[in-house]
Amino acid sequence: MKNKIKVFRAMNDLTQENLGVAIGVNRQTILAIEKGKYVPSLDLAFKIARYFGVNIEDMFIYEEENSINLAH
Repeated sequence: MKNKIKVFRAMNDLTQENLGVAIGVNRQTILAIEKGKYVPSLDLAFKIARYFGVNIEDMFIYEEENSINLAH
């Protein structure tokens, strides 16, 4: 899953530490999410999006590894 956390942090002049403190996680968690090494829980993803006042879809981009057709 890709995300735009770094972009939104830059637009708001926030460090990873600042964001982490604001949403209740440590800086390393923000770093791991930004680098795509950690996929946040749905709860955490919503917290991040809400912090910046955007929809979750504006912050996170889900990329399917295999095209799965859910409509049968």
